[in-house]
Amino acid sequence: MKAIRPLIILIKLARESMQFAYQSVMANKLRTFLSLFGITIGIFAIISVFTMIDSLEKNIRDSLQALGKKVVYVQKWPWGGNQEYPWWKYLNRPEPNLSDLEEIRRKSILTEAACFNVAFSKQLKFEGNNIPDASVYGISNDFDRIRSFDISQGRFLSLFEINSGRPFAVIGSDISKDLFQGINPIGKTMKIGGQKVTVIGVFAKEGKSAVGENSLDNMVIIPLNLAKTMVDLRNSGPWIMVKAKDDTSVEDLIDELRGILRAQHRLKPLEEDDFALNQIDMLKDSLDSIFASINFAGGFIAFFSIIVGGFGIANIMFVSVKERTSQIGIQKALGAKRYFILIQFLYEAVLLAVTGGAIGLLLIFAGTLAVSYGLDFKISLTLANILRGLLISAIIGIASGFFPAWIASRLSPVEAINTKA
Repeated sequence: MKAIRPLIILIKLARESMQFAYQSVMANKLRTFLSLFGITIGIFAIISVFTMIDSLEKNIRDSLQALGKKVVYVQKWPWGGNQEYPWWKYLNRPEPNLSDLEEIRRKSILTEAACFNVAFSKQLKFEGNNIPDASVYGISNDFDRIRSFDISQGRFLSLFEINSGRPFAVIGSDISKDLFQGINPIGKTMKIGGQKVTVIGVFAKEGKSAVGENSLDNMVIIPLNLAKTMVDLRNSGPWIMVKAKDDTSVEDLIDELRGILRAQHRLKPLEEDDFALNQIDMLKDSLDSIFASINFAGGFIAFFSIIVGGFGIANIMFVSVKERTSQIGIQKALGAKRYFILIQFLYEAVLLAVTGGAIGLLLIFAGTLAVSYGLDFKISLTLANILRGLLISAIIGIASGFFPAWIASRLSPVEAINTKA
């Protein structure tokens, strides 16, 4: 029982301190509003920055994830580029071709799937509607084993349809909306550059990609052998996607592909590669350092906004102490301890700060809903940022209210009772 008694006293102390703090806050509504306004703006600024950064990072990572895990891209041009990018070295390189694809499939033991791709622009027509420059992708088999996607209507191309080059297409959700305008496109015939193609499927909406034009919403996917009748593959920047097996690292696959392609291209030991092996993972690895820097910079800038709110609370708390000096004197004369007075004012400061922070978080939540609804970019207020906002509010409340509370706890009972506010 003796061990429980201090806990009971602490709970009573907390309850009474909260009652005093609540009464003070409600008795000075205008002052409370001004205090809340400052901390609300501060929390809104700092958590908005973190929310935007987190949402941007999530969209980028999701976009990279959609391109496939552990995938290597065999291309003419290496990824990256700066002032020292030696484009003249790559200009005369050969484009990847179907012979490279067949050699990879025949010799690679670390490959899960490999797909040849080509992209070009063509006009789409359906009845009186048209899209002048639609992105058309010609693919070989294994595309669906590498690139993740969902089908909202119809189905994807079968292996037979891809290999035989049947005039079938799977279109993106935006293509379906703009070209068919509410009509169910499944089974309908459209023209791709004048050639008739039947729509057999529609991709589920993905939203705008954060890493370029890789969203399927504005694409038309057709068999590679059908694409050959529309464009010259050699002049359309083709590439090969190669996916590593689950128990294989991307680095091991790259080493194997380099050996296969160098032998295929008959390169001598001292000759440089005449192809590029690009990988998504190297972009993912750089994201951590990039977003760590962005988070630091964004937090540092937004920190000044929260400081303004903290000074506002500190100023209000000094005024509150001055107004309630005689009340503090009476409490101390009746036996109130210094820590009771200290906690009483700290509770008030924290109550103001956390309430203001919560209002700021509600405004951010409403803003994320409005932005996500109005723009094709998903922004969400995460639980981590909610807890971060409340924690920052509480810390600012304690930091801003401690000195005024400490002054109040040190007042002499006699002098405090005789002091006029």
